[in-house]
Amino acid sequence: MQQNTINNNFLLYLKKNFNFINYYMIDNEIFIVLPYNNLFNFVTFLKYNTFCQFKTLVDITAVDHPNRQYRFELNYSFLSYNYNTRINVVTYVQNSLFVDSITPLFKSANWIEREIWDLYGIFFNNHSDLRRILTDYGFKGHPLRKDFPLTGFNECVYDDFFDSVKYKEVSLTQEYRNFDLTS
Repeated sequence: MQQNTINNNFLLYLKKNFNFINYYMIDNEIFIVLPYNNLFNFVTFLKYNTFCQFKTLVDITAVDHPNRQYRFELNYSFLSYNYNTRINVVTYVQNSLFVDSITPLFKSANWIEREIWDLYGIFFNNHSDLRRILTDYGFKGHPLRKDFPLTGFNECVYDDFFDSVKYKEVSLTQEYRNFDLTS
């Protein structure tokens, strides 16, 4: 019961200092939804404020919702050892917008932001080394987007004659069929 009181007081304190879209708690974890352009300032506050001290970045995840106005959802998870509290910061981004990188605050965000850039195409402003990390440099597209074709654009084949690996466009042996599932 004491943990809930602390978290509720903490939420009221944060709400007084920042403009949220929404906030809620699930299993003693705080979730805060805020605009993408307030992310860097809010994370700076979470890390350095004496009443927060969220000095550990646990993870950053992304979710693709192609039918929404703000297509991508970014989830940041932080941990405060001093207060034994977790906080999840959620923000939404459109396809063409960018999010401020938090690598100046958390060095561990470097690789995670690179993965998100590589797999989803979400651009992180002021990132020192934003390049592909899981796919080849010549790879076209971002494979975890829901509009990316399941077969991809290129396939990798071994050529016995040249004794090397070659890339060629995907050739399907059968056309995709569109089924009418309304009946």
